[in-house]
Amino acid sequence: MKLLCLALLLLPLPLSAAWQAGVAKADITPAEPVPLAGYGGKTRMSQRVEHPIWLKALALKDDTGATSVLVTADLVGLSDKMIAVIAKAALEKHGIPRERLILNTSHNHSCPVTEDVLWLYYEFTPEEAAVKDRYTASVYAKYEEVIGAALTSLAPADLAFEQGLAGVAVNRRRSRGPESRSLGGQVDQDVPVITVKSGSDLKAIVFGYSCHTTALGGLSINGDYAGFAQLELEKSFPGSVAMFVQNCGGDANPLPRIRGKDKDTEATDLARMYGNILAEGVRQVVANKMTPLNGPIRAAMGETELLLQPGIPLAELKERLPNLTGMPKREFEHFICQYETLGSPPDRVKYPVQVWRFGTGFQFIALTGETVVDYSLKFKASYGWNSTWVFGYNNDLTSYIPSLRVLKEGGYEGITGMFEYGHRAPYTETVEELITTKVGELMQQVR
Repeated sequence: MKLLCLALLLLPLPLSAAWQAGVAKADITPAEPVPLAGYGGKTRMSQRVEHPIWLKALALKDDTGATSVLVTADLVGLSDKMIAVIAKAALEKHGIPRERLILNTSHNHSCPVTEDVLWLYYEFTPEEAAVKDRYTASVYAKYEEVIGAALTSLAPADLAFEQGLAGVAVNRRRSRGPESRSLGGQVDQDVPVITVKSGSDLKAIVFGYSCHTTALGGLSINGDYAGFAQLELEKSFPGSVAMFVQNCGGDANPLPRIRGKDKDTEATDLARMYGNILAEGVRQVVANKMTPLNGPIRAAMGETELLLQPGIPLAELKERLPNLTGMPKREFEHFICQYETLGSPPDRVKYPVQVWRFGTGFQFIALTGETVVDYSLKFKASYGWNSTWVFGYNNDLTSYIPSLRVLKEGGYEGITGMFEYGHRAPYTETVEELITTKVGELMQQVR
């Protein structure tokens, strides 16, 4: 008997965790015409609703008692200010620590403007600003509501993971004229999928893709191709909640696309088709064998600083300012103000990273900002093509996050897109190295 007891003590502990999962969704469709986000230029006011837009939350509690929450949103992004408000409420009202709260946005370009996201893009009238503020207040309330509802619905569940493919994404850097055809055409067309089941009931489908949600650009509220994909999946699996996670789509578009005609049914039909293609990729994954996910979830969060190249001198900014209008003028005024109040525009940008490790065989790597595809391909190659899910568009929208390759190639995602985010210049060539180092540190913490 003593030998038997000793043998039992020496046996390895089981790897699986008894999951509890809860899922909820909250409608964030505006009740009045609102300023539309996503594209620079003259403020666009919404004229109709193509389909509702949503916040969706998945709460996971493992057998250590730790609870983690993923929230997805049909929004263009969040700001530091919004993250602080949402995370503070999640901690104070529900006890969810920051490292166990992932806030992802689809980067939808057919949603309302919120708070100070992409603030240099817009020049509001007082009435438009008031509409934006009312809508933002409702979104804060909905985040609190959806997180609370997901936690309230926690119940025993099984989780599984697998990946499919969808051919919607095209590297958009090659589509900007004859001179761009020589640029790299890297894309990540993997469709990672997690299912959450309670017995035979499918409670939630979490799926992702690396591609801008820019199939549409008219005056309607909608979730773009990602919204159509979610609708299609919830139709295919009644009673389930389909959650779209934007991966590393900073340099990818759904192409071809039709732009410029707001009520062009061909444009909407094309966006719907892209959503249906993505949904079919998910359906094929769900229909086949998937790998069970074990727990517990080990969560870590850290921050690095991305360094910026020198900005435009103050004298040159002032000399060029009188010849500018619109967003470029607001950008230069912003930099001049930084010189006058701070001494110079900041030389670095804070960059949070989150990692969730499920048991010993699977991980989320959640990056910040408009991350280009190289990061997804790189980290999956480093940590497991079949066991790693990399997504950007978490935390503050921040800026485009180029790889060293994209930075050296130049262009919008590497160079010229930085001003519209209020940053004085492109990143230095240390950008990819700094992010890679921080991801490595966090992966060590959760292993």
